[in-house]
Amino acid sequence: MNKTELVDAVAADADISKADASRAVDAMIDSVTDALKKGDKVSLVGFGVFSVRERAARQGRNPKTGQSIQIPAGKTPGFKAGKALKDAVN
Repeated sequence: MNKTELVDAVAADADISKADASRAVDAMIDSVTDALKKGDKVSLVGFGVFSVRERAARQGRNPKTGQSIQIPAGKTPGFKAGKALKDAVN
């Protein structure tokens, strides 16, 4: 499912226009992004938790030359599925 299909599904399920559904989906994505930028967690009970994970600096290898390179530390977004989501998938 891509974003357009998600907007269509939200519009149909909530009985609202596609424009309103698009604004709602965009607002949700923006809110989650802003919270993660601040370092906060976003917990949706029954769905899951969005969080920022720290990645340590590490050694890597350039696949083209085989030369060893240093990969700097960084942050990456993460998601852990909640129990209800896991149960629904299984």
